[in-house]
This record gives sequence, C-alpha cells and structure tokens, in this order.
Amino acid sequence: MKQYHKGDKKKVSSGTGGRKGKAKDKNLAHIGGSFTATKISDKDLRIKVRTRGGNSALKLKKAVTISVVTKEGTKKAKVLRVLESHNPEFVRTNIITKGAIVETDLGKAKITNRVGQDGVINGVLIS
Repeated sequence: MKQYHKGDKKKVSSGTGGRKGKAKDKNLAHIGGSFTATKISDKDLRIKVRTRGGNSALKLKKAVTISVVTKEGTKKAKVLRVLESHNPEFVRTNIITKGAIVETDLGKAKITNRVGQDGVINGVLIS
C-alpha cells in the first residue's frame, strides 16, 4: 500500500473560529512507494522499479549475503536469521529492515542501510 507523506503544517482554524480552506491538495509526487519486505532466502532476488523522471531503482526482495564491516575490513557473510527488529512480526517472518540485528556466519550484525531501497545489505559486526 502506498502512503501519502506530506502533512498540513499550518493552523486549520483562524483566530476567530472560522475555518481556513486548504492551500493545495494532495499531490502524486508526495506519495511514497510500497514496503519491499526483504526476506532471507537461498537466492538473491532484485526487482527493477520505475521512479520519478523515468529513472529506475533496484529493490531487494530476497537476500542471501550481507557486507559486514569488521576491524579487519569489510567481509561478505551469509545471513542466517533475524534476531531483533522494531517489529516482533519481522523477527518471526525474517524480514530485514534498517536497525535490525541479524545472525551471520561471522556473528551478530546490525543493519546500517535501508535494505529494500538500496538493493544490498550492509551491516556492522556487534559481536
């Protein structure tokens, strides 16, 4: 489901109690995209979507590996499962989002990027 993101920041009523009319209506340019819900899988799956101006972006639907930053440098590791997320349902269904903690071959890692929008998974090793 796409969501309208621009809110009305001005006062709706005037000081006398009379109602103000809206300065402008909702705009297609302010509608956000749908949630990608990147899941753990045994094969990567990226989809190409059209963005504003006819450009294109890659969205990551299914993921296998994560680029983890360690003390020795950046290493590629396999994602095993989601351990913590801001939504308990995302932990049960293994949906990866920014800020989630995942279990990898190298240990626990925290996701540092917006996975569905970037097309890759980046993270920092926390243990």
